[in-house]
Amino acid sequence: PAMLLTVGGMTLLAHWLVGFDWPLALAFGAIVAPTDPVLASLISVNDARDDDALRVALSSEAGMNDGSALPLLVLALLLFNGESLTWSSFGHWTAVEVIWGIGGGLGLGFLFGRLVGLLATRLRNAHGDVAPNDFLALALIALSYAAAEALGASGFLATFAAGVGLRRAELRVFKSFPPEELSEEERVLPAEALVNPNNRLEHAGESGNMVKSVGLVVSDALSFGDTIERLLAAAMMVVLGVTLAHHWNLDGILLGLALFIVVRPLAVWLTTLRCGIPPVRRLLIGWLGIRGIGSINYIAFAWVHGMAGQQAETMVDMALTLVVCSIVIHGVTVTPLLNWRSARLSARQNEE
Repeated sequence: PAMLLTVGGMTLLAHWLVGFDWPLALAFGAIVAPTDPVLASLISVNDARDDDALRVALSSEAGMNDGSALPLLVLALLLFNGESLTWSSFGHWTAVEVIWGIGGGLGLGFLFGRLVGLLATRLRNAHGDVAPNDFLALALIALSYAAAEALGASGFLATFAAGVGLRRAELRVFKSFPPEELSEEERVLPAEALVNPNNRLEHAGESGNMVKSVGLVVSDALSFGDTIERLLAAAMMVVLGVTLAHHWNLDGILLGLALFIVVRPLAVWLTTLRCGIPPVRRLLIGWLGIRGIGSINYIAFAWVHGMAGQQAETMVDMALTLVVCSIVIHGVTVTPLLNWRSARLSARQNEE
């Protein structure tokens, strides 16, 4: 809901303040709405034991809105390319891009993640395999994304749901084959916390231990996925910096400030009313909505699907400038804010 309000607010600002036509303004709103904590690891979930409510909220939001903003960008592209918005076309867009795109992407990704997780675990366990399998994460991403795109669903959401499905496969194995030697404290840990992937010989010959097998599967997927994510993020930021030298835009800075200070915080505040979330956390969630790789992917998607022309080039320059402003401003403020929050929580615990 906060993302939808953000799209609406930025669409209005792009139309009224910059003078974009409605399709282009909607495309700009959809491009800059998704958040991306990958570029600020301090606000992303560290591991399966991390239950910090702030990081959980920001990470899960980013996983969902990277894909759920895409139907709005597709609608903007249809309008930009001359499609008239009739009840028939709107119904087709709703059924194909919203209902099937989001629902199908989540369902397909979850199914692939769970099946691949269970299959890889059983094969490892049957053969006593402890060799690293770093490409499992890449294979899971490729399978889920390709299957979703081939069937017209959201590849973004499919890869997110595949990670959720892999985790659910781990929980299924843990529940079906509970190790008797674990203490009560260890029974609440994720399976990858029970194995040492850096010393795999410890687990050699344990063909009867499904939990340690799934622990190796999940730890390999997480390790490789995290490495690839950081490499791609670094490469993309270098390219973005070089690109901005010729494509920065003053309107992008002004709209970025409006997004960071007014639109995003207000959207989060309104959608978290009566949710029982402490006011400080609501303010931090509203501020720490960093923009990044998702927005750049959407820019590329719009460009290759026919969004061209002078106004479109200006819109892309504004979006790129806004992303860089977000990386700089949020990157500078995230550490002081989280340190202040940590000190505040520690003081409260001491008082209690």
